[in-house]
Amino acid sequence: MSKAKVVVGMSGGVDSSVAAWLLKEQGYDVIGVTMQIWQDEDNVTQEENGGCCGLSAVDDARRVAWDLGIPYYVMNFKEEFKSQVIDYFVEEYQRGRTPNPCIACNRYVKWSLF
Repeated sequence: MSKAKVVVGMSGGVDSSVAAWLLKEQGYDVIGVTMQIWQDEDNVTQEENGGCCGLSAVDDARRVAWDLGIPYYVMNFKEEFKSQVIDYFVEEYQRGRTPNPCIACNRYVKWSLF
């Protein structure tokens, strides 16, 4: 008998990949999900930057989910990311402040919308 269904936010990195694997190993019904916030990366940009926010991270998470044999979905948050993170960053920067875009993303996109 399988345990409860668990949705794992997968960044394509080691931590979320191992979390998904451990949960599956423990018998949970695991589903992987990634926020897609940048959609217009070319291959060169992906190779140069990587990280948690690009299409390369989506590809990495998709490969891990495939290897684990779990369903995987990508949720498009491009508009929300622009309005809640990018626009906020630009406005604050123009006011002479140095905001941290990751904090805004975590607060308004990752933990609120996702």
